[in-house]
Amino acid sequence: MPRFARAGLFAFLAGVALSACERSATPKAPSLGAPAPAFTAMTLEGEPVALASLSGSVVVLNVWATWCIPCREEIPQLEALHREYGAQGLKTIGVSIDAAGMGADVRDFATEQGMTYPIWLDPDHQFSLKFLTVGVPETFVIDRAGVIRFRMIGAFRRGDTTLAAAVRRAMAS
Repeated sequence: MPRFARAGLFAFLAGVALSACERSATPKAPSLGAPAPAFTAMTLEGEPVALASLSGSVVVLNVWATWCIPCREEIPQLEALHREYGAQGLKTIGVSIDAAGMGADVRDFATEQGMTYPIWLDPDHQFSLKFLTVGVPETFVIDRAGVIRFRMIGAFRRGDTTLAAAVRRAMAS
């Protein structure tokens, strides 16, 4: 086999091998209808908490940060859902991605904003890594079986009813 043919064959096979490795190493975001990834965080009190502990409940997970202006704007809508459906079993969780050591600041912010739903701290961005979030805010609705039923990338606009509709569908199933 001529030298150039061998070099070409080698380059082709190396390219195929590398592309196969790259495809298998590229994580995929969990899709609608797929089980929610396992995830643990810390409560504002410093206790570990796992998403699995909410199994059997409909869960709204909202990823946010204190410095995020759109996150602030959607807090009233999340709070309204928490108040309306909390007694029926809805678990609304705010997942803060603020830096480590900011728990007190996050607690103060939540109090100032009137957030009465639980806040979980995720300074290492494990939630973002497992759910492959794009940024903040980002919101997920997970049904009682632990399946992702809704995902919203970005903030909800005032008067937007898509999250409430997703919660109602999940609560009815």
